[in-house]
Amino acid sequence: MTSKTIADGILRALGIILGIFILGYFLYQIKSILVYIAIAGVISLIGRPIVLFLRRRLKFNNMIAVIVTMLLLIGIIAGIIALFIPLLVQQGQNLSLLNIDDLQGNVENLYRQITDYFGVSSSDIEESLKQSQLFANLDFGFIPNFLNSFVGILGSLSVGLFSVLFIAFFFLKDSKLFEDGLMVFIPNNKEGRLKRSITKIKDLLSRYFVGLVFQILILFVIYSIVLFIFGIENAIVIAFLCALLNLIPYVGPIIGGALMFILSMTSNLGADFSTVILPKTGYVMIGFIIGQLVDNFFSQPYIFSNSVKSHPLEIFLVIIIGGLLFGVTGMIIAIPGYTAIKVILKEFLAENKIVKSLTKNL
Repeated sequence: MTSKTIADGILRALGIILGIFILGYFLYQIKSILVYIAIAGVISLIGRPIVLFLRRRLKFNNMIAVIVTMLLLIGIIAGIIALFIPLLVQQGQNLSLLNIDDLQGNVENLYRQITDYFGVSSSDIEESLKQSQLFANLDFGFIPNFLNSFVGILGSLSVGLFSVLFIAFFFLKDSKLFEDGLMVFIPNNKEGRLKRSITKIKDLLSRYFVGLVFQILILFVIYSIVLFIFGIENAIVIAFLCALLNLIPYVGPIIGGALMFILSMTSNLGADFSTVILPKTGYVMIGFIIGQLVDNFFSQPYIFSNSVKSHPLEIFLVIIIGGLLFGVTGMIIAIPGYTAIKVILKEFLAENKIVKSLTKNL
């Protein structure tokens, strides 16, 4: 091996590293576009069964089917926005005009009632609270500021929403757009396998994301009924947020339960703790637990078994690994990513013993 060969190898390695760095920096700079594309991909997968139904059963041509599907999806999104924005704006206005001193007094009163109800000695606690001036130093003014800022952020997302819908339209219209782009990098003798893999991935992930929509809908209905029965304010908003959090495996239900618990208690600030706040919150949490039982023993097993076709233990391990590697984002994308990898492995490494074991249900 000559010095020239070694130098060429070093230069080639440095060139590859520099290229990877430039590519990574470029992808980081356009990360918002990549997010738009990912969300548009999910929307197109959700809308794909509708397009296929309109084309195959109702004999619509492709363009009309895509337009009808997009109008349906836009109507659903517009309905959600029309439902939430007025409530958030009204809540922000109410909190902006809220008497902060009264709110602090209600919180202190709730705390005293809790300590009395559970038999905790409140004299020492109150004395320490006075000395520490906890509630005096606690600035509740951040609540209206936060909500008003949140409403402002929602307004600025209009550009992103338009971009996502625009990209999703062409994903649905030209369903082979992404596939044709990949074919440029694939040898001719592998194109057939890749096409079969992409078709299988689309079918599985479409069923998976549609199943997730029904999962959220079932939880939303259960939570809404419970919150309406016990007169919790803004029941629809709370129910939707808690149902949506369920998309985060394992962690989401815990956060949703804590959110529902806190909002159920704070919606009755000023009322008696033992006769109003505690019973209402307890019944609401029982309803939340019922919703989780329905989700864990009915919704999730049905979705996983009929969409990604993986064993529950397999799914559990994949989600945990995804969370350890990439945090919450990894937990969310673990199942779709794992499903895509399984399909590709089955198509290209079908004779491998490990691959056979993992993909026997596909």
